[in-house]
Amino acid sequence: MLRTFLLTMAACAALTTGMVLYATAVHKPAPVQLIRVPEGGIQPQAVTDAKGVVHVVYFSGNPSAGDLYYVTSTDTGRTFSKPIRVNSEPGSAIAVGNIRGARVALGRNDIVHVAWNGSARATPNAGDNRPPMLYTRLNKGGTAFEPQRNLIHSAWGIDGGGSVAADRAGHVYVLWHAPIPGKNGEANRRVWIATSNDDGKTFAPERVAWDKPTGACGCCGLDAFADRNGTLFVLFRSAEQMVHRDMNLLVSRDHGASFRGSDISKWNVGYCVMSTESLAESKAGVLGAWETEKQVYFGRMNPATGALAETVGAPGTGKNRKYPSITGNSRGQILLAWTEGMGWKKGGTLNWQVFDDNGRAIGPEGHAPGVVPTWSLVSAFTASDGSFRVMY
Repeated sequence: MLRTFLLTMAACAALTTGMVLYATAVHKPAPVQLIRVPEGGIQPQAVTDAKGVVHVVYFSGNPSAGDLYYVTSTDTGRTFSKPIRVNSEPGSAIAVGNIRGARVALGRNDIVHVAWNGSARATPNAGDNRPPMLYTRLNKGGTAFEPQRNLIHSAWGIDGGGSVAADRAGHVYVLWHAPIPGKNGEANRRVWIATSNDDGKTFAPERVAWDKPTGACGCCGLDAFADRNGTLFVLFRSAEQMVHRDMNLLVSRDHGASFRGSDISKWNVGYCVMSTESLAESKAGVLGAWETEKQVYFGRMNPATGALAETVGAPGTGKNRKYPSITGNSRGQILLAWTEGMGWKKGGTLNWQVFDDNGRAIGPEGHAPGVVPTWSLVSAFTASDGSFRVMY
C-alpha cells in the first residue's frame, strides 16, 4: 500500500515536472540572432524554404541606380553562397526612400521569384521617365536569373514599392499601385495585379485588384503573400480624400481573380508616411505587420475567413517606429522586428520583440542602436531549429 502510494506520488511529481518543463519551453522566448547583410548590402528580403535553406535578396551600389544580389545559406545565416546579380540591366534597381526595393517569393518547387521598382535608368519606361515594374526568376540550375521583364502595359506611375507572391500550384502574382490611366493624384491610384499561371513564364496584362475607390498612399509600399492553401493576402495603405491613410487588407481565394477588402487600421494624416508592410506564415497562421501613427502592429488572419482576427502592438512607445518585419516558428511564437529613429538619408535602431501564441510579449524587448544603415530596413526569418534571425 505504501509502495503504491509512493509510486503514485512519484508519477504525479514527474507529470508536474513535465508540465513545468513544457510551460517553460512554451513561454521561454526563442533565441534571436542579428545578421548583417552580406557584402555590406542594404534592404534585405529573406525567406526560408521547407528544407531550411535561407534565400536572401539585397541591394548594393548607388541608391538611385544600383543592383540586386541573391545569396543562400544552408546554415541559418552563418555563411552565405557567392552572390548572383538579380537584375540583368546594370543600375536598374532603386533604394532611395527605403520602400521601393526588391521583394522575393518562393513558388512551386521553390522557384525564386523577384520583383522590384525600376530605377530612372531602367528600360522600358513610359516615355516620360516613369519607371517600370520589373520581374525575374531564378533559372532551373540555380546559376543565374532570367532577363528582367517589365510587367506594366498601361498602369504606369509607380512610386511606392510593389511586391511579389507565389504559391505551390504555379501561380505568381506581381502587384503595385499606380493611377488609373489618364488620371492623376493619390485618390485615383489603385492596386494593380499581373498574374501568371505557369510559374512566371508568362503574365497576363495588369488589372485593378480591388475597385473600391480608396486611393493608395503614393510613396508607401505594399506587400503580398500566398499561403500554403493558395490564399492570396495583400496589405496596402489607402489615401482616400488625401487624409484617410488607413491600412487595408485584401484577400483572394480564387488565385487573384477577385478580392475581398477590409480596413484594418485607421490613420488620418495629411502627408505621405512612406510605410511598408510584412506578411508571413507560421504555425500561428498567416501573420501581417504594419505601421500606424508611428507605432508598429501585427495581427493573425482567421484561417477560415482570411479576415484579421486580432491586432497587437509592440510594447511601450518608441521614436518613429517603422518598417516592421514578422515571422513565426513551429512553437507558435512570433517575432516582430522594426526600426526606430530612421528618416530621409538617415539610419536608425533595430528593435525586436518575441510574442507567445496568444500574442503576449515574452522576454525583454531587444535593441541594437544605430545598426540599420541609411535607406535600409530589416528582414526577420525563422531558422530550422525554431530560433529567430533578423537581417539588417
